[in-house]
Amino acid sequence: MGKSEKIIAAVDVGTTKVVVVAGRKNEDGKVEVLGYGKARSMGVKRGVVLNIDEAFSAIHEAIRQAEDAFGGDIEEVYVNIVGQQLKTVTRHGERYISESRLVSEEDVEALFKQVKQLDLPDGYKIYHTSPQLFTIDHEVGIPNPVGMTGEKMEADFKLLVAPQQYEDNLRLCFERAGISICKTMIDPIASSEILLSEDEKEAGVVLLDIGGGTSKMAIYHDGVLCYSSLIPFGGNVITHDIKEGCSILVRQAESLKVQFGQAMGDFAPEDKVVTIPGISGWEPKEISFKSLAFIIQARMEEIIEAFFYQLDKSGYMDKVGAGIVLTGGSALMPNLSQLIKYQTGLDVRKGIPRLKLEGQWKELEDPRNATVLGLLRNALNEAEEEQAKDYSLKKKRKKTRSTQPGFFSQMKKEVTRQVTLFFEDEQDTEMY
Repeated sequence: MGKSEKIIAAVDVGTTKVVVVAGRKNEDGKVEVLGYGKARSMGVKRGVVLNIDEAFSAIHEAIRQAEDAFGGDIEEVYVNIVGQQLKTVTRHGERYISESRLVSEEDVEALFKQVKQLDLPDGYKIYHTSPQLFTIDHEVGIPNPVGMTGEKMEADFKLLVAPQQYEDNLRLCFERAGISICKTMIDPIASSEILLSEDEKEAGVVLLDIGGGTSKMAIYHDGVLCYSSLIPFGGNVITHDIKEGCSILVRQAESLKVQFGQAMGDFAPEDKVVTIPGISGWEPKEISFKSLAFIIQARMEEIIEAFFYQLDKSGYMDKVGAGIVLTGGSALMPNLSQLIKYQTGLDVRKGIPRLKLEGQWKELEDPRNATVLGLLRNALNEAEEEQAKDYSLKKKRKKTRSTQPGFFSQMKKEVTRQVTLFFEDEQDTEMY
């Protein structure tokens, strides 16, 4: 495959930062990053844009940095959606198959449309539809029903719904910069595509993303998304506790957390201290590593407890055989994996984006960039799919429809191909 000339940008609008990554696919079909930008987030609370003017300023700055890196313009973007009011809805769909008794692509499409006819609360919309395994007559556990014979097709679907305003506010921000949004994607779904293997999704796995203002979780089982939820606090509350507990400034508290913090007080050295400069002539303060660690541990235990409650509420507690994949900025904190395993009893590994980036972009392979890199990879895959569809339409004149793969089989084939490309190396299976 030749190098794609189309440059696509992904934007992660978070509570603490806005990150932009622009890229394309190279000759080997792998992601080639061309530009990167980051700005301190403003006007965003718990992942939701509340102040259009402030959020636009941060988004514009991050995009400008990315454009300067490759000397071009960003006109279209893929953006993440996150918010406390994100809900997972289960919907059952069934359809009687035509007289041919052969399941077609049209039958599957019609089933998708049927389950989307959902009475939602005012102001809500469906952001993602995920089918579980299909049933044909009494044959259960079918991943792809196209081509099978039977009279009745059924499936349960997981629909992720959230307020329409989440997307509307984002669009207002980007329109001010003359940029259109190609697609919005639920945050945990974007990061899961670049952090989780197909084996983990089949065995059952929880993706836990502890970010600055929120903590997100997504549960996969039997290869499909089963549950998604958001906890309305993250690393920011830890920073606030350090500020209050040590009587220092917010920026000092954040620096302490990042540079010297760890998640378990018992493991912190007792004889080490860090000196914080005094404010306006006041005496400097000495803060012990152990005291800092116990402040962090107390709040982190609350976050883990809230996550564990959501996991129990989901009904998939006993179905996550692969354990927990930890990502987000807090994933870098020493001993956090051990603390989560101690509190939940589940295996834990750190999720690192695997894109095999080169040169100056190698440093982007970091849990903090999982969402934006996942968005970029999905965007590039969809662009490639569109090219394949255009090519398929040209060939359609020469072949009958019965010989053409439909949207469902193409999707399966593409997922398998991408898994080979991006997970060709063994996953880091170090457990704690």
